[in-house]
Amino acid sequence: MTLTKRDLVVRISEDTGLVQTQVFEAVQKTLDYIAEALAKGDKVELRNFGVFDVVTRKPRVGRNPKRPDVDVTIPARASVKFKAGKEMKESVLKLSPKKGKKAA
Repeated sequence: MTLTKRDLVVRISEDTGLVQTQVFEAVQKTLDYIAEALAKGDKVELRNFGVFDVVTRKPRVGRNPKRPDVDVTIPARASVKFKAGKEMKESVLKLSPKKGKKAA
């Protein structure tokens, strides 16, 4: 299952009693400010959730599987990295399969 922005808006609206349009504006503004900070190269730290950071990937040589004899140069580029916070890591770890049991 995927949680969408629309799902977030509906859930927050139901929990708080706020109108969905107000919630949508607040959620959208939050995402806009996060994207704006990252576009400037800033780190975004949300306590108990995680940290978004901009990293630069090194240039490298790749290969096209259809033409393995031709090398393709992939230039350096900026990318967003996310590191989960402690509470989120602990919550997600609970999903890990138990040792000794096979995953279905």
